Amino acid sequence: MSHQQDGVRPSGSATALSEAYDTALLDLDGVVYAGGEAIVHAVDSLATARAGGMHLAYVTNNALRTPDAVAEHLTELGVPAEPSDVITSAQAVARLVADQLPPGARVLAIGGEGLRVALRERGLEPVESADDDPAAVVQGYGGPDMAWGRFAEASYAIRRGLPWFASNTDLTIPSARGIAPGNGAAVEVVRIATGAEPQVAGKPLPPMHRETVLRTGAKRPIVVGDRLDTDIEGAFNGGVDSLLVLTGVTDAAQLLAAPPEHRPTYVDRDLRGLLTGQPEVTPDGDAYRCGGWTAAVRGDALALDGEGDALDGLRALCAAAWAFAGAGVCGLETGKALAGLQL
Repeated sequence: MSHQQDGVRPSGSATALSEAYDTALLDLDGVVYAGGEAIVHAVDSLATARAGGMHLAYVTNNALRTPDAVAEHLTELGVPAEPSDVITSAQAVARLVADQLPPGARVLAIGGEGLRVALRERGLEPVESADDDPAAVVQGYGGPDMAWGRFAEASYAIRRGLPWFASNTDLTIPSARGIAPGNGAAVEVVRIATGAEPQVAGKPLPPMHRETVLRTGAKRPIVVGDRLDTDIEGAFNGGVDSLLVLTGVTDAAQLLAAPPEHRPTYVDRDLRGLLTGQPEVTPDGDAYRCGGWTAAVRGDALALDGEGDALDGLRALCAAAWAFAGAGVCGLETGKALAGLQL
């Protein structure tokens, strides 16, 4: 049973996570890089984990690039990777489609090269037009310059009754300039135009977890991500442990408000968290302690007292918030408690 399943508080680990787990299933955007540039401490942390014997696999909902291109990019950043180390939502959706269509079937591909390559890998033929006699429509992230006409092409085909598949439905994607619209926003465009619902493959849904397990052979994996609604929920759905890093889209307030399926097993600033043990969060009456901090519920707000590593304060606050919320979402005021933490 995974540590995370109780969802009461972040777990502790007496040994480094890179020793406690055999494989790190790493998200890319917001974890390893942002806008094409490596995130601080990522390169050195991953090199150390790899040197210690941990298998590194890169699991991304971004269907734009091929595994070869992603591996080349990682290697250029100083994170040596082979194409076989990369698992994309394009691969997961291609398998989902291939399970439902005959070999050689034509598929209207709305997305980038990563999607077309994944479809060909599964023996399917990507086509460009609704008039090319496709048997299905598959939509994946096509980059910021995706032509509006591609969404119209998808809509024409779906309105003719063709099944519709989506690599993922992430509404946003991190970029060097900030948070940009993701494939989920593009899927919404087609949904509004057609009234249809796609079959979705990417995190946090089972097809992506299945693809990852099939391709990595992991026995004791840990999911490492920056998003609660994809990375962490995907780990929860797969029954495996997770590490949330605070280098991407999730901030401390969102973490405190997380429902059970969005609560990570561990929390750390960045990928250095793979190389260390994790401190215990312990109950103390109605409060929770971590390091030099104590967190509790006072009235309609979370309160935090103490000093030390701010991350320990956040872990203690998570325990107090999640215990208060139970199976729901913590609606307590968190601003004052978080104001004193320099994360």
